[in-house]
Amino acid sequence: MPALIQNLAAATAMVTLTVTIHFFGLLGLVYFLRRRGDRFRAHESTLGQGALILFLVFGIFAIHTVEIWLYAAFYLAVHALGDFESALYFSTVTFASVGFGDIVLARDWRMVSAIEAANGVILFAWSTAFLLSVMARLKALEHDWLER
Repeated sequence: MPALIQNLAAATAMVTLTVTIHFFGLLGLVYFLRRRGDRFRAHESTLGQGALILFLVFGIFAIHTVEIWLYAAFYLAVHALGDFESALYFSTVTFASVGFGDIVLARDWRMVSAIEAANGVILFAWSTAFLLSVMARLKALEHDWLER
């Protein structure tokens, strides 16, 4: 039972850290949109809109990359995996819920990886909702401009 409590405590800390990073990362993207988004209004250019969307997608990708690397660093720090490449690969396929199973954790830390997968699903969904809301807003701005 102590190993389970240790797993749950570590997983809780990692979820808290990654959700906080995600929140502030998306907040940073919203800040960018508010400060610079006027340059990419629908009526100005389709290329500008495309650049904005690409910036947002790459920004979201960067946020997820930081989160995945943190899990990899955790697995390396607790000696759950032997080298950083394996830890990063394992973390990536786990976070993305692919779970190939070619690298597995010892029983001591496998609950953390299960929670990492759930965490990844939720954060990917959050990112998708964020991106869709931005796209809807761009579409609404375009519609408003065309009706004028």
